[in-house]
Amino acid sequence: MTDSPRSRAARRLDGIGTTIFTEMSALAVRTGAVNLGQGFPDQDGPPAVIERAVAALQQGANQYAPGPGIPALRQAIARHQQRHYGIDLDPDTEVVVTTGCTEGIAAALLGLVDPGDEVVVLEPYYDSYTAMITFAGGVRRPVTLRAPDFRLDADALRAAVGPRTKLILLNTPHNPTGTVLTRAELDAVAAVAIEHDLVVVTDEVYEHLTFDGSEHVPLATLPGMGERTLTLSSAGKSYSFTGWKVGWATGPAPLVRALLGAKQWLTFTSGAPLQPAVATALDDCPDFPAELARSLQERRDHLVAGLTAAGLPANVPQGTYFATTDISHLGWASSRDFCWALPERAGVVAVPLEVFYDDPDAPGAGRQLVRWAFCKETAVIDEALRRLASADLQA
Repeated sequence: MTDSPRSRAARRLDGIGTTIFTEMSALAVRTGAVNLGQGFPDQDGPPAVIERAVAALQQGANQYAPGPGIPALRQAIARHQQRHYGIDLDPDTEVVVTTGCTEGIAAALLGLVDPGDEVVVLEPYYDSYTAMITFAGGVRRPVTLRAPDFRLDADALRAAVGPRTKLILLNTPHNPTGTVLTRAELDAVAAVAIEHDLVVVTDEVYEHLTFDGSEHVPLATLPGMGERTLTLSSAGKSYSFTGWKVGWATGPAPLVRALLGAKQWLTFTSGAPLQPAVATALDDCPDFPAELARSLQERRDHLVAGLTAAGLPANVPQGTYFATTDISHLGWASSRDFCWALPERAGVVAVPLEVFYDDPDAPGAGRQLVRWAFCKETAVIDEALRRLASADLQA
């Protein structure tokens, strides 16, 4: 069919291309490269959780689950929030199950943002943030975590808020930089939100994957923030089941209702046999995320040391799956050029950070930054490091 007004994609897709994770993972498959790009682990989570999913399949949990999620999972999520953070929730009105955190982000923005509303968002950002702000008709106002430290500038945050600001979209532990916002940084966010009567949506999918004693503090636990914070998370990262796409949103009933109002028209419900399994993970395998974090810290250190030895010195992230390298010394025009050449040069795939910035050429921004994933088995990391060490990485 020729490109005519009938066949043309909707204008809301203008400027929204294919997600970089699809591009780079396809590049890894096509070239046979080691994939240190997309953040998925090589090992599955607890066997008992898989067994529970299999049992649910065999026992008939194969039809629609309730739109907000099965009661057993919503109750387990409420217990998780109380056990870890002292947050008390009504599982019937203040918890909803989502199809991963990505749907939670989409439903939150579609349910809370009107056309023309401004959304303050930390930059670099997970790319679905910008897509869904656009879909909702919102206006993005980035606040940059500037290299090399990637800390939140409270003055920049205050300056980003204007009379049309509706919402702050926060991510901590932060993908892709690995920054875990401190209590002082969160206090600054809370002060701005309270002063301007803003809603805050927090993406906390890496909540349990922090290192070196860094503490994740949910924004909802700060004074005055419980009634204005919608918290998103997922079993995918904490329990190494990224393909299950089972997440959740928690918070005050009006914000949860707004999210659910959009979610019901997206997926309506999430995988029925996986929901009791995730409830089992939260209730019966509470130590798994801490054990996973210890293993990830070891692999982080291994990757960072190997990258440094290969001439690609990386930051030491406080959390998440990712470390970041500045490639300015290699002479490439951009991290995208470097990453597209890397499979041929070294047989390795990484992700260019420049795609997660509005202006990657701004001071401290990401034109020359590359993200590497260390959520892989040590043997996979070793092979990637061997290839990088023997490759010519100069432009």
